[in-house]
Amino acid sequence: MLDVKAMPHIADIPRVQAERRPDEVAFWYKGEETSFGQLDQRANQVANGLLAFGIAPDQRVGYLAKNTAVYYEMLFGAAKCRAVMNAVNTRLAPPEIQFILSDAEVRVLFVGPEWFDVVDQIKADCPHLEHIITVEGTREGWPEYTAWRDQQSDEPTGMETLDGDDVIQLYTSGTTGLPKGVMLTNANYKSYMDQCAMLEWATYGVGDTVMNAMPLFHVAGVNVGVLAAAQGSRTVVLPEINPAEILDLIESQKINHAFWVPAVILMLSQMPDFRDRDYSSLKQVFYGASPITEDLLVLAVEVMGARFTQVYGLTETVGGGTYLPPEAHDPSWGKLRSCGVPYPTTVIRCVDADGNAVPTGEVGEIVIKSGFVMKGYWNRPDATEEAIKDGFFYTGDAGYFDEEGFLFIHDRVKDMIVSGGENVYPAEVENAIFGHPDVADVAVIGVPDDRWGEAVKAIIVPKPGTDPQPDTIIAWARDKIAGYKCPKSVDTIAEMPRNPSGKILRKDLREPYWQGRDRKV
Repeated sequence: MLDVKAMPHIADIPRVQAERRPDEVAFWYKGEETSFGQLDQRANQVANGLLAFGIAPDQRVGYLAKNTAVYYEMLFGAAKCRAVMNAVNTRLAPPEIQFILSDAEVRVLFVGPEWFDVVDQIKADCPHLEHIITVEGTREGWPEYTAWRDQQSDEPTGMETLDGDDVIQLYTSGTTGLPKGVMLTNANYKSYMDQCAMLEWATYGVGDTVMNAMPLFHVAGVNVGVLAAAQGSRTVVLPEINPAEILDLIESQKINHAFWVPAVILMLSQMPDFRDRDYSSLKQVFYGASPITEDLLVLAVEVMGARFTQVYGLTETVGGGTYLPPEAHDPSWGKLRSCGVPYPTTVIRCVDADGNAVPTGEVGEIVIKSGFVMKGYWNRPDATEEAIKDGFFYTGDAGYFDEEGFLFIHDRVKDMIVSGGENVYPAEVENAIFGHPDVADVAVIGVPDDRWGEAVKAIIVPKPGTDPQPDTIIAWARDKIAGYKCPKSVDTIAEMPRNPSGKILRKDLREPYWQGRDRKV
């Protein structure tokens, strides 16, 4: 159970658990175990190492690597010295990584071997970056993490952490093409865990084993390990998504709880031995980040036999918002397309353009009011003011409540595309494509995809006398943005539909691809 009174701040978690169960396993990674006592000791070492570098409260520390157990040593260590952990999306292109490191003013960066060359390429353009430490690899001139950590004192820093301290900063894509840093505080996490303590899906037993497979640059990935550590549970960390390894670990490590996005559940269901595996240890599966088809959900529940819970939330809400409880996964309830009901002390409304709540059954923008709503966007006061009004965070998702208080997501107010749990904003992709010499105009939309929920499609108007081929357009974009943001297909049209003010009518472009579907996400 979550004892939030004893652990009101992120930095308290390893200390309290080290006092209560020093020898019990906190993290398992590639066969190596870290006890709660070691976790606290190593977090202290990280904190003291960061202080020796001159890191001051509220300064950002970067992480650019695959999932590792030592990430949590860094996260808790940063929290202990009031620094802020800023994990960077490993799927981004070098210019995007450079922007985030510079925007966050990252001074210390922990980097995995797959990104050594990238960091070498961009470090001169990251004016605040002073120290680079390698994770799971070595590079001449850069300290190796374990050696660096073990040179530091393991004594507590003695620093008092505060409710208002930022502890995690994660970047979301921006509608203007620039990512925004979401500032999440100790108070945000305290509210999140207070409410999670009342919910079955987030309740783990001491010694239970929890799978941490989702990327640590996503709030859901971070939260899995934080919630498990706060409850004295054992977390099995996977470097990356590998469906065969996931199935093996469910059996060999006796996984009790797991979070997967629908795309991962689909991958698992497509493994030839999916039905033949032993799922007897699995108590709970929670899922979210994108829609899931009813057929896949029914199949997964049937085969795995666990209690399934859908969760809906955003980075800006620490991942909190609504949950669809296990009993509502009975098809007879008619709720399989719902994302559930609000967290215990969270207020959620669907509102019209003036911010007024719409009647039950009518579609409006989903807004969320809770203690876990972010402090704001880093150095983006205008964006913060636009996103948070009267305490409500405006999600950009459109939905409606049914008579029983279940929320259904209908469409998006904003243009964001969610593909396999990754957020893609058309402006970023359009900016990458627009410079192609054969492109006169471009619009990017999300179209249905059975595997990823949505796929990115570019619709272009060719310049007169040209005949641009889809492969060349996609390759052009791939040089400028992350692969997952690049269009998977390209169509051409003679003229781009626009309203009188010149805005592209994306709804008109999307409509033919979504015909015959109840949901438009």
